[in-house]
Formats: sequence, C-alpha cells, structure tokens
Amino acid sequence: EQFNLCLSDFVAEPPVEDYLGAFVVAVHINEDSRLLGKDDDYAEIMVKALADRFVEAFAEYLHHQVRTRYWGYAADETLSNEELIQEKYSGIRPAPGYPACPDHSEKEAIFDLLNATSLTGSELTENYAMFPAASIAGWYFSHPQSRYFNVRKIGDDQLREYAARKGTSPDEASRWLSFSAPD
Repeated sequence: EQFNLCLSDFVAEPPVEDYLGAFVVAVHINEDSRLLGKDDDYAEIMVKALADRFVEAFAEYLHHQVRTRYWGYAADETLSNEELIQEKYSGIRPAPGYPACPDHSEKEAIFDLLNATSLTGSELTENYAMFPAASIAGWYFSHPQSRYFNVRKIGDDQLREYAARKGTSPDEASRWLSFSAPD
C-alpha cells in the first residue's frame, strides 16, 4: 500500500528545467606514508578510517556547493550541523550500490561520463568495487521532492523488465544487484 519509488521520479519533466549531476571523489593514501607506521595495524586502521571520513566530508561539501552555489537552488541555505546530519537540505546524492540504486554496475556510466579514472585516479574493479577504497561515486538530484528510499526485494517480473531495459539477461542483472534474483 505504498508507491514504489525510482530515482527517475525525481527528474522533472519538460518544460520544467531540471538538473542531474554526477560526481566521483577519492582520497588516496600513500602506502609509504609515515602515518601508516611500520607493522602498526592500529595506525593503518586509523589512517584508512580517516580517509573514509575525509572522502565522505568532501562529497558532502561538494553537494553543499552544488545546492548553494553552482546550481543555486538553495542559495540561502543556513542549516545547523544537526539539520545537515538529519538531511534537512533539498536534493539528494544517491550512489550505485546503495539502497536507492543497488546495481553496482551503474558506477561505470558515471566513471565514463566524468572521465573519472583520469581525473581522480579512482578505478573500478571488474566487480565494480572502487579503488582506492576511500572513493565515492554518485549523482546529484535537485528535485524538491527527492528523498532517499530503499529498493526492497523485487519480483521476477521486475527483474526481467529491468534486465530488458539494461539490455542484459535477468541472471546478469541479478549479479550486479545487492540482492539475488527471486526464485
């Protein structure tokens, strides 16, 4: 008894002007860095955790710049840290492999569009994991009603339709989703 949302629901139809953006950000760790320490597992864990936090902070900073400066649809935004944490801002920045788009293979389109490997040094593996691990790829949606949501278990008919739209088999489509195909 609820609507099934799709990210495309948050793209306005013409004649309304709308924007859709894409981004890839990465934090590279110099493996020879003194920060890692020799044979110091704790230091290595902490540096990698910091790299993860930095890349998330940079992605959030860029989203703020898009909202308030580049696209300017929220130019007067003055949110507290608490409001930012609660995602009270307008617009979303979903990423492939996360609940609103569980298909990891969508990262390839973003990387190709942005020439991301050349510009950021971030790379995709054959299974669409990103290297370095502290990398994020996603989209910016400015639609005022956009919100995060979870794609839950899909039916066999939905999987077949999705696969047809992607030009692949249901087995191949299922392989790239974060869940397995229905029986």
